[in-house]
Amino acid sequence: MSDDTLKAFGKQLREVRKQKGLSQERLAELSDLHRNYPGRVERGGANPTLLAIVALARALKVRPSKLLEKLR
Repeated sequence: MSDDTLKAFGKQLREVRKQKGLSQERLAELSDLHRNYPGRVERGGANPTLLAIVALARALKVRPSKLLEKLR
């Protein structure tokens, strides 16, 4: 997967998280992921698995496709 794809996913995750008024740490708590993980994903430094994408989407109360909609 290209760095551009990871960065685009991270940017979309950040936008949705901010729209929901959540901190990265709170998103991690709600999604039952390590507290540093959302920040790594948002910076494009982690390649999230399908399970992580679903966990993040559930925590944000959006469909997983919302987090993927700006990918090429």
